[in-house]
Formats: sequence, C-alpha cells, structure tokens
Amino acid sequence: MKPIYLSIPLLLSLLIISSGCEAKSNSYTIAYSSKETGHVEIYQQNTDGKSTVKSTNQKGGYVALSSDGKHFAFYAKYDKKKTWSIHTMNSDGSDRKRLTYDKNKWDNSPAWSPDGSKIAFSREYKDTDKVWQQEIWIMNSDGSELTQIKSLKGGGPYFTPDGRIVFHSEFKDKKSEISIADIDGNNIIQLTDNDAEEWHPEVSPDGKQIAFMSDRDQNQANFEIYVMNIDGSNQKRLTNNDIGDWYPSWSPDASQLIFSSNTDGIRNIYMMNKDGSSVKKIISNGSQAAWLKMRN
Repeated sequence: MKPIYLSIPLLLSLLIISSGCEAKSNSYTIAYSSKETGHVEIYQQNTDGKSTVKSTNQKGGYVALSSDGKHFAFYAKYDKKKTWSIHTMNSDGSDRKRLTYDKNKWDNSPAWSPDGSKIAFSREYKDTDKVWQQEIWIMNSDGSELTQIKSLKGGGPYFTPDGRIVFHSEFKDKKSEISIADIDGNNIIQLTDNDAEEWHPEVSPDGKQIAFMSDRDQNQANFEIYVMNIDGSNQKRLTNNDIGDWYPSWSPDASQLIFSSNTDGIRNIYMMNKDGSSVKKIISNGSQAAWLKMRN
C-alpha cells in the first residue's frame, strides 16, 4: 500500500468530508504509525480502507489524539534512539513541537486529559544502579509545569472521562497490573490480579469499560485483547490468536475496537465489535492506531 501525499488544504478537506460521512456510513478516520517509508511515520486513513494520507514526514510513533481532534501527541527518538521525547502537532501535520528533552530517558505513551489542557506520559530509564525504572509524568499541553506523579510506578497512562488515570503498574517478576488512581496519584485501586503482563489500558469514551492487552493465557504466551468494567469486574478476553494482539483503541461511540496484530510478517490493524465479533483487517503495515474525532 503506497501513501498518497496531499497538500494541507486538500488534507483538511478530506478530513471534513470523512467527518461528515461518519454519522451516515459509520466510517471513521484513524491515525496510526507505519514504516511504509522505512522508518516510523504518522498516517491517517478511513476505516473503510480509503484515503491514506501522510500527516508528517518526520519520524514519530504512538499516536494520541486530543478530545477535540485537532492535535496529536506522539514520541520521537533522538541520540541514536537513546532519548525518546514527547511531541505535539496539529492533526494536519503542522506546528510540530518537542515538549520533553531529558537525555537517555524513554518518554512514551502520551495521553491527553479530557479537556486537552494536560498530557500524561510514561518515562523509562536505568538509574545509577542500572535498575530499570518506570515513572508517570504529567505536564501542560505546551510542555510547561512538567511534574512526576511520584506515587504511580508504571506506564501506559490514560485518562478517564472524569479525569482519573488508569495505568499499568511497574513491571516486576514478569507481572504488571492495571490500576486506576486520582490525577494527583492518590486513591490507587488495583483492577487486575494475575501472574501476567497487562499493559496499555484505554478507557471507553462513555467511561464504562477499559480495554487492555494481557498475556495471562500462559498456553500461548502472547498478548491478547481483553475488556473489563471500569471497576475491574467482568473481565473478558476478546481475541484468541497464536500471534500477539496489541494496542486496543475504542471507537468514538464505544461500539468497536481497533488493535494491531503481527500478521503476514508485518504489523496490521484490525477492527472488531466491542464483544470481539466481526474481526476484519482494515489497514496493512500499521500499528499503534487511534481513532480520530472531528468536531465542527
């Protein structure tokens, strides 16, 4: 699949048309990372497989979208991949800004607060004793007031509609759990309890469910997509493959999920109903996808 390079005015027109058709055809626009050009860049495509457009010719991955659909947050790598930094840009690829600069730190997994005023992200690094650390930080969307949420040890932060944070705990002894806490790090509640790695929690837009990835099925020893209620109850497995399934993301109406899977020797993006039915491939050579929400 070769990308179609479009001018910014034409790209904006395309997104407006896509948004206008959303209510009628249930076709949405998705932002995702791809190695189409040989290194990771950000693209947009409709869920019906049409209109692939390139948002930036800069290296970047793990796309997060602001609630108004106007801005991306993502990370990019520097210093021969030893330093990862959080960036933002407009959804048309303009006004790219680097927000974090700490050398030899891996800043990744950015997430927007519901009002778009703040960005939370993961920071990973080896300390002076060569012990791997996982921290959660938060800052204003312009990069100011950068602060560590010291009581939260882990990664993959994601905001609930009411402003709390879900995250996975720090990886220890091949085990991490999904938890939820207040934005200041208080009132931590552990939602899962398994001898497994459980990562990338994402809260549905209605705030009722959390999708996440887990390798709790030790017979296959790979990641599958699960969902649970916001309080941790009713945990259900949605995918059942002999290859890993990664990075679940909710549709704007909370009826569907997209995820990545390493099929055909490359990462592809699939879509399914929130109960795991009607799985289909929608994007080839893509990963780390997120739904694009457009507003008038």
